[in-house]
Amino acid sequence: MTHPGLTGAPIYLDYNATTPVDPRVVDAMLPHLTTHFGNPSSSHTYGTDPRMGLADARAQVAALIGASADEIVFTGSGSEANLLALRGAALAARTTRGHVITQATEHPAVLETCRALNRLHGVRVTVLPIESEGLVDPATLAAALDDETVLVSVAVANNETGALQPIAELADLAHRAGALFHTDAAQAAGKIPVAVDGLGVDLLTVVGHKMYAPKGVAALYVRDGVQLEPVVYGGGQERGLRSGTENVALAVALGTAAELAADEIAGGRGAQLAQLRDLLRQRLRDALPGRVHLNGPEHARLPNTLNISIDGIRGHELLAAAAGIAASTGSACHSGIHTPSPVLSAMGLDQPRALAALRLSLGRWTTPDDIETAAATVTKAVGSVVLR
Repeated sequence: MTHPGLTGAPIYLDYNATTPVDPRVVDAMLPHLTTHFGNPSSSHTYGTDPRMGLADARAQVAALIGASADEIVFTGSGSEANLLALRGAALAARTTRGHVITQATEHPAVLETCRALNRLHGVRVTVLPIESEGLVDPATLAAALDDETVLVSVAVANNETGALQPIAELADLAHRAGALFHTDAAQAAGKIPVAVDGLGVDLLTVVGHKMYAPKGVAALYVRDGVQLEPVVYGGGQERGLRSGTENVALAVALGTAAELAADEIAGGRGAQLAQLRDLLRQRLRDALPGRVHLNGPEHARLPNTLNISIDGIRGHELLAAAAGIAASTGSACHSGIHTPSPVLSAMGLDQPRALAALRLSLGRWTTPDDIETAAATVTKAVGSVVLR
């Protein structure tokens, strides 16, 4: 299957930024943009199909992460889901101050929410440092936990390097201290197996446009019994945590995408992507001996993500010269700003290596031919850029 948006265009290697919407997802959501237009809260016939669609979607998302359907809350974005988790937990704790812990390479949606909690509500925030491969040392978290800690938030996978955090160990430490644990699984859900019980988390974020659904839809897993302050007040939809008439079409899209992703994971697509990722790295290493350096863990990373630095080259200059590929120099949220990535800086990379970084992320429509062409394109571009 080919994607209509990828024909005749540069080779797309920026799946961590966003994914093309799968045509099967579009087909599933279309009836809810046309004939199934009713309000899912309506008791008459026009509400039946939307209500069933919403329930099915909730069950599909839950199945992807091993949760119960009634533990899934739909939101408008991953950033909103993270806000509901962090703000919701901190305010529901009803403490005079409270304490929230996160780590240095989290998505800005988490880091900025923590700053706002400190600024607006007096919540004490600890930002943990990371090791050179981008991982949190569990001992560092253990030392930061105290009697006031309400919540710990650490993402499953980093969007730039693909580094996979030891979530189960971190969550266990948090629980022993009486704190909740949230993880942003935007980059991990749909790429690798993610099970809430196996991870031991209380709150988990899933994002539609990272797994072949449209932008503008996400979900937060809220373990049964966890109390959160709502993010939107009103009519009581989404367990009263996110009121407002639901966007059924987008919820159905996310549910369908979750089901497709679960099928791919079961079919071994992750291992196939890892082989293609490693082939791309090897082709570049062969063409540019001694100049290609991996940023992030060798093994504990997403199967689709390759973050490298090439000696003597700045990433944005390389991409400008490599018109045949679409990739990123780091987080898409910082594209166009030619300063070292905060993630790579937090890992301790020096400025030349951080500025040389190139993130190549593969996905559902990446083929072996794409890898060969991309490697040749990058190699040719390196030869055309002035060495620094």
